[in-house]
Amino acid sequence: ILAQVGSEQSWPRCSPQVVMSHRKFERPRHGSLGFLPRKRTKHHHGKIKSFPKDDQSKAPHLTAFMSYKAGMTHIVREVDRPGSKLNKKEIVEPVTILESPPMIVVGFVGYVETPRGLRALTSVWAGHLSEECKRRFYKTWHKSKQKAFTKYEKRWTEASKDGGSPMQAEVDRAKKYCQVIRAICHTQIGKAKIGQKKAHIKEIQVNGGTTEAKVDFVMGLFEQEVKIADCFSQDEVIDVIGATKGKGFNGVVTRWGVTRLVRKSHRGLRKVACIGSWHPARVSFQVPRSGQRGYHHRTEINKKIYRVGQALKDDPVNAKTENDLTEKAITPLGGFSHYGEVNEDWVMLKGTVMGPRKRVITLRKSLLPQVTRKALEKVTLKFIDTSSKFGHGRFQTSEEKAKFYGTAAKKAKIEAKAEKAEKEDA
Repeated sequence: ILAQVGSEQSWPRCSPQVVMSHRKFERPRHGSLGFLPRKRTKHHHGKIKSFPKDDQSKAPHLTAFMSYKAGMTHIVREVDRPGSKLNKKEIVEPVTILESPPMIVVGFVGYVETPRGLRALTSVWAGHLSEECKRRFYKTWHKSKQKAFTKYEKRWTEASKDGGSPMQAEVDRAKKYCQVIRAICHTQIGKAKIGQKKAHIKEIQVNGGTTEAKVDFVMGLFEQEVKIADCFSQDEVIDVIGATKGKGFNGVVTRWGVTRLVRKSHRGLRKVACIGSWHPARVSFQVPRSGQRGYHHRTEINKKIYRVGQALKDDPVNAKTENDLTEKAITPLGGFSHYGEVNEDWVMLKGTVMGPRKRVITLRKSLLPQVTRKALEKVTLKFIDTSSKFGHGRFQTSEEKAKFYGTAAKKAKIEAKAEKAEKEDA
């Protein structure tokens, strides 16, 4: 037949049969159920739900610290990771700056371990509490009689006059019966200029040493400042606790990431098409629904500390590095947007931190032993960016900007002229 008709190519080509694609019957669900209920948190200032395991062989130390989110910038560093393609290469990384004024220790709580968990046995407060601490005990400070702790202070001073140590009975009880000691600390919120006068108060567990040593350690810190450098050091890996940025009421597409319906769908398309079967005659909790998004309580683990900076009065050039000898502080040109200047101690963490600026963020020591190569890597910063965070930011310091625009010489000329005029008048 082929010989009669001709070559094989002369046969008409038949298009392959059009086969419909297979309909998908299953898919992963939209959104995690691990973060339910998605509602506004009650723990506005972050709740430390668990502390690191106590090791009595170590010296007594605090396991957490409170700080305030100032903003973000970026750094340049050289990677020290032998075997990696990035090894000995420079990388740019985003970092968050948290302002951390020293905390004040104003008391402690002693807990006993019971079969149902910890039970508070006794608490001891310091003899004097600052106004910003007392403000936390009132809704409206200026309308109140401001009598908080006045009787307690009176008892403390009377005991001191008699030569005995105040609250000795409670201290002895704590030493005798308690297994867990937690220090009551408050922030010096007036030092962090965030427009608030009420200090944040938190219980922070003391780990290391015997119970007696823990109690003596806390009593020695009463009414004393505790700095961020006393709790954390550079290259340490820590956890951060706080409330995320609030986003208000959102629909299912934004809140859960469900797929939009087709363009012609009836009564809107940013919806869930079927919210469940007829029976059971109720909507199950797994079904995505609209509601609150953001302002949720979150604990983020394994954040590396890149630098623990000193206050401006102690170190006016706290953003200087070995490679970048420009004399500059950590505050960028024009200040951190929606925050201002960082004048107190600060800590630099790799990456992002939950919440908006000015929010209180709790830093806690890691619950797990850090053994990975990334966790143990030594970080040496080559450059910290301090250019303006409004716009594109060309200059690292105001002097550099003045030099570029030629205002530095002009300013010096004006000052010299003013001095000359003063001398002539004299």
